[in-house]
Amino acid sequence: MMNKPLAKRRYLALFFPWLPAERWLRSAPLPPDAPLVFAEKARGALRLASLDRAAQAVGLAPGMPLADARARAPDLLVIAHDPVADAAWLDRLALGCNRYTPLVAIDAPDGLILDIAGAEHLFGGEAELIDDLEMRLSRLGMSVRPALGPTADAARALARYQTRPAPDEDQAVRRLPVAALELEAEATTALIRAGLKTIGDLASRPMANIAARFDAEAANALRRILGDAPSPLDPRIAPPPVATERRFAEPLGSSAHATKVLAELVDEAMKGLGERGKGGRHFRATFFRSDGLARAIAIETGHPTRDTALVMRLFAERMDSLADPLDPGFGFDMIRLAVPRLEAMGATQLKLEGGAVRDAKMDELVDRMTTRLGRVRVRRLIAADTHIPEQAQLALPAIDAPSPEPWQAPEPGEPPTRPFHLFDPPQPIEVIAEVPDGPPHQFRWRRQAHAVRRYEGPERIAAEWWRRRDNAGLTRDYYRVEDAQGRRFWLFRHGLYEEKEHPLWYIHGVFA
Repeated sequence: MMNKPLAKRRYLALFFPWLPAERWLRSAPLPPDAPLVFAEKARGALRLASLDRAAQAVGLAPGMPLADARARAPDLLVIAHDPVADAAWLDRLALGCNRYTPLVAIDAPDGLILDIAGAEHLFGGEAELIDDLEMRLSRLGMSVRPALGPTADAARALARYQTRPAPDEDQAVRRLPVAALELEAEATTALIRAGLKTIGDLASRPMANIAARFDAEAANALRRILGDAPSPLDPRIAPPPVATERRFAEPLGSSAHATKVLAELVDEAMKGLGERGKGGRHFRATFFRSDGLARAIAIETGHPTRDTALVMRLFAERMDSLADPLDPGFGFDMIRLAVPRLEAMGATQLKLEGGAVRDAKMDELVDRMTTRLGRVRVRRLIAADTHIPEQAQLALPAIDAPSPEPWQAPEPGEPPTRPFHLFDPPQPIEVIAEVPDGPPHQFRWRRQAHAVRRYEGPERIAAEWWRRRDNAGLTRDYYRVEDAQGRRFWLFRHGLYEEKEHPLWYIHGVFA
């Protein structure tokens, strides 16, 4: 006898059989009169990657060569397959399904799996939840085949392979063809030739015999689909530790009203953070429209916060910078705020000279600029523990970078040892020296000759030992030089004469 899982879970699998076609038809001016297929190059020929209902009705199937498909349907409408656009549309559908449960997994390329345990009562039951979901998807022009199951694998198999109804889910799973195990083609063929055509036929055999004759993968797949082995769900977005939401009997048709509700949700979330003694670093607001689509807007802060006004100012900055403004469509019927990233937040001691206040203002400015311009566009230079000049600092996102440490300052009255401007990469120059390994006497840079009047050096910088095997691992001799016009440069010879027969010279920077 098969053992049932101890924890009762309920999974809802959604299969979109015509996803590429229905996604493409959403932007098409008129529906095509001819069968629609999507082709891609595979195994040296153009083959069908997907098709619509009309193309399947005339006998076409995915994987068929395009030439054979044209022979069967001469009026075929062929579109280039765009898996990136299909994946983006499936991801948007997954975001919309978050209204039913936060545990939504993408079953690429044309399915979703929802863990609805404990969520079905919000809609009156499982049947009512499915009816509501199908209604919203139909508004988007999407056809869907839903199926419920005690495991994710069972629900997925029922959605994709069930052909006739059954009195209960267990019987429905056992009536599925062995193709529902989705094994290699050779293994599936071997099972059918052995007379094992359904999951029930296979389940009636000892598991050890199945593993010995048809490989362990067949036994593992059977155990997962029957619930005897775990089939964990990998949700698109992990459930946040703090989340608040608001549902509306009448959809909100105003973005301004939705923003007021968001402020209330932020205030509720801050109270929850206060009870935990933590602050939020990442806030994500999701606006669910009544037509089934959803829009997510996320912000980040450089330090943990429980300041509602600060978070709302960042949300306002983010909304104002959207290329595609927040559109309520037929109205928002649900708004959810999640705080997926928390950090401990302790009391701070204000400095008498106001230093902490200035730091807080700077952090707020960084947060606002990052929200408006993007996290990779606002950067902070951080000193790195290396003596290689071009690697002595790192440009990290300012919102994630640690607090900067003070840079090493020159001695009072002494000129700086490093130029304010470095060339990346260093620029080659031609150098004349009195002796081969001596300082430069004259150099040519950008077709202009410079006579050296003063120099200081060399400052010898050896490469890291793990890079000495290539050309980047040569020793550098740096010189600070001044030409006849008083301009100061930072030059170096790349390599010693015992390391390289003809070392090259470079200019690495200029002093102000």
